[in-house]
Amino acid sequence: MRTHHDLKNTLEAIDGRGYKAYKDLRGSYRFENFTLAVDHVQGDPFATPSRLRVELAHEVSQLPDWARSSKTRRVALADYLIRSFARAVRATVKGNRGSGKGGRIEIDTPHQEVIERSAARIHPNRIELRFFAGLPAFGRRVAGREALAMLLEEIPRLVERALLFENLNPDELRRQIETVEDAEHLRALLAERGAVAFVADGALLPRLSGADDRPMEAADALPFESPPELRVTVTLPNRGIVTGMELRRGVTLIVGGGYHGKSTLLRALERGVYNHVPGDGRELVITTAGAYKIRAEDGRSVERTCITPFIANLPRGGDTDAFRSQDASGSTSQAANIIEALEAGAGTLLIDEDTSATNFMIRDHRMQELIAAKQEPITPFVDKVRQLFDELGVSTVLVLGGSGDYFDVADEVIAMEEYRPRRVTDEARVIADRIRTERRSEGGREFGRRTARSPLPKSLDPSKGRHDAKTKSYGVSEIAFGRHSIDLQAVEQIVDSSQTRALADALLYARSIMDGERTVAEILHAVELAVEEGGLDVLSDRRPADLARFRPLELAAALNRLRTLRVNQTRAGGG
Repeated sequence: MRTHHDLKNTLEAIDGRGYKAYKDLRGSYRFENFTLAVDHVQGDPFATPSRLRVELAHEVSQLPDWARSSKTRRVALADYLIRSFARAVRATVKGNRGSGKGGRIEIDTPHQEVIERSAARIHPNRIELRFFAGLPAFGRRVAGREALAMLLEEIPRLVERALLFENLNPDELRRQIETVEDAEHLRALLAERGAVAFVADGALLPRLSGADDRPMEAADALPFESPPELRVTVTLPNRGIVTGMELRRGVTLIVGGGYHGKSTLLRALERGVYNHVPGDGRELVITTAGAYKIRAEDGRSVERTCITPFIANLPRGGDTDAFRSQDASGSTSQAANIIEALEAGAGTLLIDEDTSATNFMIRDHRMQELIAAKQEPITPFVDKVRQLFDELGVSTVLVLGGSGDYFDVADEVIAMEEYRPRRVTDEARVIADRIRTERRSEGGREFGRRTARSPLPKSLDPSKGRHDAKTKSYGVSEIAFGRHSIDLQAVEQIVDSSQTRALADALLYARSIMDGERTVAEILHAVELAVEEGGLDVLSDRRPADLARFRPLELAAALNRLRTLRVNQTRAGGG
């Protein structure tokens, strides 16, 4: 292996030459305490910065064994080191050096969530950290001296400040690892206890703004306080005894007036599928991994999805057993979203009436009297939510402010009053008994048919121009897949653009294992297993530095929103 002296000699030799001379740097270099690898060199000073990687033996970093003794701890440690490196960059790096992006050093820095990322991996014998560096230039010529300062001075300082245990805050590191470990432990407890969510007493749910997911200042936000009837005590491995509100499996309604905190609670539960950094306020707001947000989505494409449990007998004989549309309505899109979520393994549905189609959610007695059932193809969700749980074991947490007809099918009703939850289940049942809805249940005694679908690989065409496979992501909400765009704006549990980039690569990986016979569920399982065993690197051959872990549910959402998708309905999926 070449050494840092060889790197210095190469930089001196190419100083002043055309920018493409930087290609000579590709490869690995041994420094005194670490290895620096140049995996990809940018084409010009204005292009995406070059991809670099450092590897550091545990004997050098001196990171303690307790910090990497389990998968959960290694993920938390890697996340901490990424944040440490980002802080060191802000404190150390000079900034722009010459033209374009020269001199920039960047790493895929997390937000509030702690998610497995390709930017850092903890191997049995070493740390691996991946980042981006803009190689300096004057015009389009190599700025050798600037590159020397960047690669041989700044990067070693960053490694020393960010990756050596002696320069880290051990209490802060331990707090992060133990916080994440407690969250994972609590998530596992939920399944054992027959629960879908837990909100700790003292949690801070409100965020700074709709565009800033950091916690609202404590002086302006009420800490969460569980209703006494729903308060439980759990014991966590690090924090010890914790109390909070437990939501049991079944049908839970969150009700109350406008601006009293219903949607704030639901949004916290949506994000509860992820672990959070210390100080976020939602460290112990935990939801089961299979909880999935459902909403109406006007205009989305739907491909041969059996929505008959919710919509049947369409005018002019439309086929709802294999419903297909390039412009689904609010009700048909919401029906498809639920069926697709079940196909992808969702165990809990999270629904807010504010983002739902009204005619999908309820049809009251007066409307039933005016419009006969045979003239209405939609079976409202109120008539299916109970069957979802009783037959399929799928729970629902539903935010409501406008329909008391759901009182008849609810297991728990929680009222939000000035951001304080109050259990009103008994009152709701008394009201349901005293004021009968008189509406007739629709849609039959069983949930209804479901079918499995097998994607056809030819319908996933990632080619564009000279490229056999061209994918690109834009923020958290869009993937360019070949010539086609996938709109993910309504997939609200994608929280990081790095997840979207990973989903784009995962679609290519999924395509490679499709054979027209494997079902969506089987494909999702295969991708999840591959990532679990091999890390995010299995999705790409380019040593990605900016991917983050996603759930099978989000991969299914991306696949189902590709407008060219074609499937075969292969066999019964239940019902």
